[in-house]
Amino acid sequence: MTIVPLVTTSIITAWAINHEKILRELPIEWWLGVTVLLTLASASALTPPTFLALVYGYFLGWSSIPMLFVLNIGAIAIIYVSAHFLHAASVRSYLIQVYPQVGTLLRRFYKNELRLIFFAKLSPVLPFAITNLFFAMAGARFKQVLTGGTLGMIPRTVLAVWAGKEAQDIRYLLEHPNEGLATKLVLIALIVISTVGIGYFFKDKSTVES
Repeated sequence: MTIVPLVTTSIITAWAINHEKILRELPIEWWLGVTVLLTLASASALTPPTFLALVYGYFLGWSSIPMLFVLNIGAIAIIYVSAHFLHAASVRSYLIQVYPQVGTLLRRFYKNELRLIFFAKLSPVLPFAITNLFFAMAGARFKQVLTGGTLGMIPRTVLAVWAGKEAQDIRYLLEHPNEGLATKLVLIALIVISTVGIGYFFKDKSTVES
C-alpha cells in the first residue's frame, strides 16, 4: 500500500505528460467519470489523492475542488466499509488479548478520535489508504472518520490544486510537485502541526482510563 502508489503515480505522470493535449480537451462529463474511477483507485491504494489534486488543479483549476472532495470522501467511505470484511472487531480482540497495552491505546483513541484523525489526515506524508484503513480497523466511528478526514484533507488539497493551477508546464509540475518557497513552507507547517497533534495524543496521560 506504500510502494504500489509510487509505481502507479510514475505511470500516470508519464501518461499525463505525453497526453496533455487530450486531457485539456476532455469535457467535464469525462472528468466526472474519471473521478469515479480514481475514487476506487484511491480507496485501493493505487493513486494518492494529493497527487491527483495536482493534476486536477493543472487542468481544471479551482473548479476541480468539488470533484476532489467527492473523491476523498468516497474513498474514505469505501475503505471504512471494506474494513468490515477484514473482520476488524476480531483483529482488535486478538491484539488486545496478546498485547494488553493495545486496549489502553484504543481507549485513549476512542476519547480523542476526531482530533487524532484530523491531525493524521492533515499530514501530506502519511499514506492516505493506510491511515484510513488503520482508523477503520481500530474501530473509529464512521462519522468521526469522515469528519476528521474531510477537515484534515482540505488544506493539503487546496494547496495541491493551487500549485497545479499556477504551474506553467505539467512535466515540471509532476516532477517537482513541491517547487516554490510558499509551497514548501506550507508543507512544512502542515507536517509540523500534524506531528505535534499526533504526538500530544501519546503524551496526554490524562486521557488514560484508571
